[in-house]
Parts: sequence; C-alpha cells; structure tokens
Amino acid sequence: MKLLKNILFILFIVIGGTAYAQLGVKELTIEGQKNPLGINTLVPSFSWKLTSDQLNTRQQAFRIQVFNSSDFANKDNLMWDSKWKKSSQPLFNRYEGKSLVAGTTYFIQVVVKDNKGKIAKSEKAYFHIGLLSASDWGKAQWIAREELPDSLVNPLPLSSSKLRIDRQYQLPVFRKTFSLDKKIKSSHAYVSGLGHYELQLNGKRVDDAFLQPGWTKYDKEAYYVVYDLTASLRQGKNVFSVLLGNGFYYIPPVKGRYQKHKVAFGLPKLKMKVVTVYEDGTSAIIDTDESWKTHASPIVFSSMYGGEDFDARLLPKDWTSIAYDDSRWENAMVVDGPILRAQEIAPTKVMETFKPVSHQILSSRKSEVYDFGQNASGIVSLTIRGNEGDTIRVYPAELLNADGSANQKHTGSPYYYQYIFGKEKEVTWSPRFTYYGLRYAEIFKRPIAGSQIEVLHIESHHIRNSTATVGTFVSSDTLFNQIHELIKWSIQSNMVSVFTDCPHREKLGWLEQLHLMGPSVQYNFDGDALFAKALRDMRMSQTADGLVPEIAPEYVQFDWGGDMFRDSPEWGSSSILLAWYAYQWYGDKTYLTDNYAMMVKYITYLRSKAKDNILYQGLSDWYDIGPERPGVSQLTPHGVTGTAIYYYDLNVMGRIAEELGRTDDKLYYDSLGNAVRESFNNRFFDGEQGHYATGSQTAQAMPLYMGLVEEQNREKVLKALIADISSRDTTFTAGDVGHRYLIQALTNHNRDDIIYAMHKDDTRPGYGYQIRKGATALTESWAALPSVSNNHFMLGHLMEWFHANLGGIRQAENSVAFKHMVIEPRMLDKVEAVKVMYETPYGEVMLDRKLTNKGHEYRIHIPVGTEAKVILPRRGNYNVNGKAAKKAQLSILGDNTVIQLRSGEYLITE
Repeated sequence: MKLLKNILFILFIVIGGTAYAQLGVKELTIEGQKNPLGINTLVPSFSWKLTSDQLNTRQQAFRIQVFNSSDFANKDNLMWDSKWKKSSQPLFNRYEGKSLVAGTTYFIQVVVKDNKGKIAKSEKAYFHIGLLSASDWGKAQWIAREELPDSLVNPLPLSSSKLRIDRQYQLPVFRKTFSLDKKIKSSHAYVSGLGHYELQLNGKRVDDAFLQPGWTKYDKEAYYVVYDLTASLRQGKNVFSVLLGNGFYYIPPVKGRYQKHKVAFGLPKLKMKVVTVYEDGTSAIIDTDESWKTHASPIVFSSMYGGEDFDARLLPKDWTSIAYDDSRWENAMVVDGPILRAQEIAPTKVMETFKPVSHQILSSRKSEVYDFGQNASGIVSLTIRGNEGDTIRVYPAELLNADGSANQKHTGSPYYYQYIFGKEKEVTWSPRFTYYGLRYAEIFKRPIAGSQIEVLHIESHHIRNSTATVGTFVSSDTLFNQIHELIKWSIQSNMVSVFTDCPHREKLGWLEQLHLMGPSVQYNFDGDALFAKALRDMRMSQTADGLVPEIAPEYVQFDWGGDMFRDSPEWGSSSILLAWYAYQWYGDKTYLTDNYAMMVKYITYLRSKAKDNILYQGLSDWYDIGPERPGVSQLTPHGVTGTAIYYYDLNVMGRIAEELGRTDDKLYYDSLGNAVRESFNNRFFDGEQGHYATGSQTAQAMPLYMGLVEEQNREKVLKALIADISSRDTTFTAGDVGHRYLIQALTNHNRDDIIYAMHKDDTRPGYGYQIRKGATALTESWAALPSVSNNHFMLGHLMEWFHANLGGIRQAENSVAFKHMVIEPRMLDKVEAVKVMYETPYGEVMLDRKLTNKGHEYRIHIPVGTEAKVILPRRGNYNVNGKAAKKAQLSILGDNTVIQLRSGEYLITE
C-alpha cells in the first residue's frame, strides 16, 4: 500500500508538473485564415498563437513543414522544411520551399520551442491555392440566360441619372447533370455567380452562406468561392443546380419598388469549374459552357433595394433533383465577365435568430405586425400554409407608424418580400438575395377566392459577416453595458462583405467610418480580412487623378451639391489611416505595401486641391449637434476638419515611408506636413481666445489630437475646449468626424471624467437618450430622430473608450500587433467593476477588475510572447500573485504605480 501511494504521488507530480509546464500551439493560420480554400498567392505566410501555463513564456524557435499530401511520414511529399529557426516571431512567416501550384491542396504543421525548453506541435492544417490566372480556369466560361446591351451597361451612374431600363429581365437558374464513374479521391469546385448565387448539389445546398460572393467593383474584378466537394459527390450520376440574384451587379428598375441608384454592370451570370481527382490518379473536369441548361427562375424579382418575389408556380419543388427532366430547358449562352479573384473574407451568414416578442392584428389594414424586439440587418423566415396562387407579402421595418403599421418612409420604400404558392401547400421560405434593416414585419395575406393563408411560424434572421468575435466588455454600469450593445448592433448590422452605413436605404460603403470606427470594430471582431478588402475596394474605386471617393466600392456618383458627396478628405483618408491602423493592430506589412501607391496618389490629389495648404471641400463634421436638422456640419466651418485630416495623413505617411525604408518620401511628407501645420494655425487659430475657427468642440479637439497645436498653446486650447463642454452642462456637440477626436483628445489629457459625464446623462441627445427612446441599435442622429436611419454605423466611437479606457487595454506606443501593451483601467471611483477581453494576434489579453472589501483587485491574462505595462493608482503597496511586487517590476509615474509583466495569469491586489 505504501509503495502504491508513493507511485501515485510520483505520477501526480509528473502529470501535474507536465500540465503546469505545458506549451501549446493554437490557431495556425495561412494568409490569416484557418484551413483556407482558395488563397491568392504561391508564397503564403503562416501565423500561430501559443499557450502556456507558465509565466514569462516566449517563443525561442520554430520549425515549419509543408507537404503536398496528408501523409507526413512519406518524405517524398515534403515541399518545405524550414528546419529550426531561432525566432520569437509567430506572425507572418513566409513560405520558402519548392514552387507551389495553383488549384492544389497542401498540408502544414508547425513545431515551436519556448524559452523554457518546452516543445509543442500544432494540429495538422491545410490550405488550397486558388486559380491565379485566366489560364488556370481552362475552358470554363461565363454563362447567362440573357445579356444586357452595351448601351445599358453603366458601372458608375450619376445619382441624378434619368436613364431607365424599360425591359424587365428574367433571373436565370442553371442545371448540369454529369456522371463520375470511378472512386473519388478529391473534388474542388470554383464558383462565381453574379451578383449572388446559391449552389446546390444533388438537391442540397453546398453551404449555409448568404449573399455569396462578396460585393466588389465588378468592372475591375469579382470574387469566386472554393468548395471541397469530396464528401458530397457520389459515384454515378450527379447534378449541380444554381440560382442567381442581382445583388449590386444589377439594380433592376421596377415601378412601385425602391431603387436607390441605377448601377448596371450586366445581367446575372455564372462561371464554374469543378476538378475531380479519382483514386487511380485520373481526373474529370466540369466547366460552365453552352451545354448547361437554363430556365427562368422562380425568383421573379430580386433587388438589394426593392426586395424579392418568389413564384413557386414556375418550377416544381424537385427541379434541383437528379431525377428532374430538364430536356426542355434552353441551353446557356456564353458571355463576357470580369476578372476573378478568390474570396478571402469570411462569408455572410445567418448569425442569430429572433422570435416575435409581440403580435398585433391591424384590422383597418387587414394586416398583422410582428415585433422581434431587436433592430438588426436581416431577413424574415416564414413557415406558411396555403393553396396554389395564394400570395403573402412581408414589409420589414425598423420603426412603426402611429397606427402600428410598418414605417419605411426614411429607410427606402417600398421594400417587400412576396411569396406566391405553387402546388406545395406548406412551405418554409425566406428571401435569398436581399436583406433589410428590421425590427418589425407587417404581413398581408392575399388568398385566392375561397382559400386561407396561415402563418405557422415566423422568425427574423440576423445576417452579418461571420468573422470571429474577438472581444468582450461588461461592467457594473448598466447604462454603459446597454450602450455597448447598442453600438455593437450597429456594427453587426453593417458588417457584411462591405462595412455599410445602414442595412436598408443605402447599404453603401461610406469610408469615413472605417478609420473612425475601425478601433471599435477591432476590439470586438476580427476585422483583418474585411479591412484588407475595404482597402482593395478603395484601390479599385480610386480615380485616374488620385481621388479616393467617399464610397467604395463606388456604385453611384452622388452629384447633388457638386462634389460634396464624393470628395471629402475625412472620408477618402481611410485609404491611408485604415492601412496604418490595421498594420499596427495585426502586424501584416502588406497593408502598407499593397496600398502605398494608392496613398501616394491620394496625397498628390489632396495637394492639388489645397488652397494655400487648406482643404475646403467635403462634408466636414457631418451630423453634428447644432440649431438645425442634422446634416452638413453646422458648428465647424469647412476647411478645419479637412485640413486637420490632411495634416494627419501627412504625419502618418511619414511614418509609413519610414517603416518601408523610403527615406526621401519621409522627408517630403514631413516637410509638406510642416507647411500645412503652419498654414492651418495662421488661418484658423485665435491666440487670444485659444480658439480654432468657431471654437467648436470638433475644431478644438482635432488639432489637439493630431498635433497641430503649438506646444505653448496646448493648455489654452484644451482649456477652451473644456470651457465649451462645461458651458453646455457637459453636453457634446461633435458629429460623425469630430466625436472620436473629442473623446481621444480628452483621453490623451486624462480627462476621462468629462467623457464619463458627457455620456452618462440620458436626458439629452446621445447614446443613453437613444436607449430611452427605444432604440436597440445605434441611430444615425444623436437624437434618434424617426426621420433618419435607426440602425447606423457612424457614431459609435464610445465603444473604443469602453475597451481602451474603462477596460484599460491598449497597445503601447510604437508597438505592432499588441506585442507590447498598456493595461491602464480608468474611472475606478466611478465604475466599480469591468471585465474586458481582446484576442490579440498573439492570444487573449484580459483584465477583470472589481472593488472588494479589501480594495481593488485585478485579474490579468497576458498572452505568450507579449508583455504589458500595468498602470494603477499610486496607493501603497501592490501584491502580485500573493507576493509583494518585486522592485524590478515597479516604477512610479506621476500619481501612478507601473508594474511590468510578461505573459501569464496574474492577480494583483492592493
């Protein structure tokens, strides 16, 4: 028995010690994606994250092996063995092996050694290289049912255009029946259907994505998606079936349906290539060509702005099955189409479902209204019963009229979904190729004589880009938690394949929100691929003279008010600022290298527009709070925000040029920046009052944040800013552009108390006020006006403050990818508890702070390979993990104690 006890004790020590010292490799990614199908390079980069139960762990060396087969034991399959490389860098390690081949799958494993001698292996991962050139597509061709005449193609219509397309073009569906006569080893399909497609194999959908592929500037390029069909195909007979929707490829003009603009790149079309490899090494290829069969779609109307109609009488339910006879269908026609690129962003999907919280019958309108309780981007799903010819129509809306009916007046009207029954009496149906911003749905039933329509079940499906959630925030302050959710819903509702302004009347990628709201997005969602795509959209939309328009992809050129809605530096500067921010957040230098030429052209354009170094064009501080209805800036004159952004662009360009080793460029941008700074101060600064221009909060805050204020004047300018806020009883007035800089300027001068006071009062326009008025998503106006959008992306800048200030997690100066962090929670006397988490490129950083009977305690997690400077109030001594903090860890910074920590779990107590 004693011997047994000794053995068990030894096992406990060994197992326990091993667990404690465990090193792990997680989230191995290739080109920023996990097991990607369809990357766009032959020299991919590899990144990973490490986990360890020990303190102060960091990577010391790594080894990468890439194989052309999942059989790693056979060294003939080895494409690259990096051997052991001494490096602490787990991010963006570039492939250096044998030449890779397009349309091929490769497999990878990473082994890592840490500074404590521990070694860990990743799980095996794989990546599939896409079709990188036109020749890789072989004989595959674009096919369609009809072709839009060249005279009607209009990739960039003016908003004032009177041109109308009189004919209604039918949407197509396609079928292709084929046989596979051998045992299948692998099969990959490369699919692009424009505007959007739904692909079925043997009567079943191949994915659960929505609005595939993502939106692009279609006259420059379109996306395709890769599918692994190995497990879905069967030996013998198979059939592909494809439905197409218009998306933004073509906005159909229909009287009685909303149409925001008239973009027309062409009519819906399909391109597809399927490569099946048999076990014996031979292969079969299926290409889209004129042998594919086509028919008019049961989707008889499809519009991003008008809705969608489905007529189940046009095709039987089994038209997608193998057994269906399509011999009477027409053959497809071969047409031209755009250049293709593999889609690298996550697909849009249904991410949440809402059941009705209330149901009301409006007898006077012969309708029913359902309230789903949450305003979100989405579609309505119905399970309904009726007879052939019965029609049900759904009007989604984010607000209700006084009589309880759906209110679409300010969100694009009329917009509706409609289903006409065929022979099937009970169906579950939802739109495929459109969506809207909705909380409510008003339903009208139009049965044929003697029939009755029943709604058996109804839901609202929230759709958004399915990129991962990487951050959380919760506090002891109920209002702040509600505000966080309010802002988060506006982000989610406007995050599809483009960051849109609103999910209903426009659905356009207005650019100012990318650099202004980017930090808020980054703290909550993995924006890496979406930000890279947004920058690519800007490159595709940039004009020949260098202008980056306010919208990208640019589907319409708004021409009222001159160039006001096309040429605004606060918008176009996302081409520079987002690239820089994203590089800092994620560490991928291609953000800079891929976009540098665009940035240079844009700065050249801005300089050509400047008058004595001042930029007067654009929208200025859009939707600020002034005496009139919100819109164009009321309190801050044109020239202030545009020139401040111009100076900030030049400052950032100098840093980018330095990062890329472009010394001459840096000297140029620094010199031009100094000239702009001097002109700005000469033009706008009143030294006696300490005011810039009108002295508005935006006019004061932007120069403070961007470094335009001469050092000797900073205190005077700050004092004037605070005086304005105080004179308004801590009410803020800044709008779309200025509000973020107002928060950041106060943050940088340690005036979180003012930020708290400005946003804590819910009796005046602001976040809390919107919640009091019933908003469940951030609205377009601070006052939650019913006459504007009530789900808008642009004003959510307080989200950044929640994470970076109340939560205290931010990146250290000059750090990249959060390798060096500052953890400095603020407002400890006002907000007793905050828990905030963010998944950095190195792993999860977390702060969980709360006030106990013994004082404040701080639970902190710092990811492997990083370090943090923890800044806390100077209050006597601090214990770290139960022991007095070591002197080597401690320093004093003004009224604060600074504790230096490396990776691991910590409990700090007072």
